[in-house]
Amino acid sequence: MNRRALFLIPIAAFTAFGTLSRAGESAKIILVAGKVKEADRSGHHDYLGGCRLMETLLKQTEGVTPVLVREDWPSNETVFNGAASVVFYTDGGGKQAYLNSPERIATVQKLVDAGVGIVSIHQAVEFPPAFAKQSMEWQGGVYNALSSRGHWDSVHDTFPDHPITHGVTSWKINDGWLNHFQFTPGMKGITPLVWSGKVELGSPKGGDKDIVSWSFERPNGGRSFSFSGLDAHSAWENAGMRKLVINGILWTAGIAIPKDGATCDADKALIDSFLTPRTEPPKKAPK
Repeated sequence: MNRRALFLIPIAAFTAFGTLSRAGESAKIILVAGKVKEADRSGHHDYLGGCRLMETLLKQTEGVTPVLVREDWPSNETVFNGAASVVFYTDGGGKQAYLNSPERIATVQKLVDAGVGIVSIHQAVEFPPAFAKQSMEWQGGVYNALSSRGHWDSVHDTFPDHPITHGVTSWKINDGWLNHFQFTPGMKGITPLVWSGKVELGSPKGGDKDIVSWSFERPNGGRSFSFSGLDAHSAWENAGMRKLVINGILWTAGIAIPKDGATCDADKALIDSFLTPRTEPPKKAPK
């Protein structure tokens, strides 16, 4: 079945590797959290805390069943059976656990081939050169030698007309971004959603090189959503960013996004309640 048709189905359910089950069942969304360093400042690269928060936020949409995978990769891969979408919020550059064996790569490829949604958040968007083919096929873009990363202030107040941007409000942030991706030829299937760069700082004037979030309608069916921000857990306090990410996940699962966007209510106290306990990193010796 063409996954584009799923956008017309408010709630779709799946059996093994994305095959449609009967309408009205719950949409299963797998949240894969990368390992969190024990010694680090609180909130930095808190993949587990972010996935636990996303689990709570996704439950605010009726008919969605989020399933949390706490440690890089599930001990039992049958957790992927029936998935509508899989979210990876992890380290990148080859540190992704799903790239560290041919068997795991094959498992993700089967999900992609079956039209299951794929979401890559923060450094998960960075595939090493050996996996450029998978990066282009799975998320529609490749981080390569010409790409860049860094922290800078940016303002996000201009968004295209797309289901993922429904209800998204502006936000200001100093985030850790990856940009300058190589996208599919002619940007086929790609819709830029958010821009950020050191010169234009978040304006679409930065062009394709400043794209830091995009949707990808895969040519063989299925949807992908990528967002290279969310370096720190505190970024979740931005309601606009929070809605963009939750909308993006639901969109990849084939769920229609309301005009005002998905419900994803959270205050600072709730967001902070998901922080992973850390120990302070050792102080650097003076030079």
